[in-house]
Amino acid sequence: MKAAKITEKRNLASMELDQMKTTEILEIMNKEDAKVIAAVNKEIPNISRAIEIIAAKMAQGGRLFYVGAGTSGRLGVLDAVECIPTFSIEEGIVVGILAGGAKAMFKSQEDIEDNALLAAEEIRENKINHLDTVVGIAASGNTSFVLGAIEEAKKLGAATVALVCNQPSTLGEIVDIAITPIVGPEVLTGSTRMKAGTAQKIILNMISTTVMIKLGKVYSNLMVDLQAINHKLRERAKRIFIDITKSDLPTALTYLEQANYNVKEAIILCERGCSLEEARELLVKHGGHLRGIIE
Repeated sequence: MKAAKITEKRNLASMELDQMKTTEILEIMNKEDAKVIAAVNKEIPNISRAIEIIAAKMAQGGRLFYVGAGTSGRLGVLDAVECIPTFSIEEGIVVGILAGGAKAMFKSQEDIEDNALLAAEEIRENKINHLDTVVGIAASGNTSFVLGAIEEAKKLGAATVALVCNQPSTLGEIVDIAITPIVGPEVLTGSTRMKAGTAQKIILNMISTTVMIKLGKVYSNLMVDLQAINHKLRERAKRIFIDITKSDLPTALTYLEQANYNVKEAIILCERGCSLEEARELLVKHGGHLRGIIE
């Protein structure tokens, strides 16, 4: 019998878990969770390498795909979905592929994670090519669905990245870049929705946010490409406009309404005194980066 993977080993600090008081359980969980930050920090060089590749490819029209099963896949879908309102990207630019599809978000489809052929089929259906990047997310690094997707993506010329909490791992060995935050055994043995999941969520946040910064979706630390589609986001759009232009609320309303609440365009209208068409042309010319237009 092979030695257990790190994610399947028993945590010696929680061997008496079922006999602990509530506060003791919470304290040990909190102590173990603190290890996640250090594990992620060690992987910053690999995360950075992945981001540089993803951003360069997306600047040329490429896409970012996250592939996973169970918790790992759901985290990928979550990150992909949130990119749309946060950065105003079109649907299909950042995509989450979850074993079992949409229904697996709400009901466990654990058997699908063993189906490598289904994953390869999904990769082909998305017409993945050399401008795309596929990130395989699997705590164990041995999920067949993810391995099948990555192997097919490699055949089609895509860049490949692994987000794994084991080392060595099959997935980590076949990708271009392996991100391997080693968080250690879980408090509840094998429950990788805990520390491993937390590490994955942190790193996915880092990847998508930093890629979007590099693509001009951020000015200073403000989300100037947000979709102002509800009251909260329209109020945020007003604050962003006022912060950047050093103007007032009436001015913000005037320009935001003129630009249909496109924050970047509204700011350019105000700062450059140009037409909406000219503002859009400037954004194209500067690759979407606001700083080069208004400074």
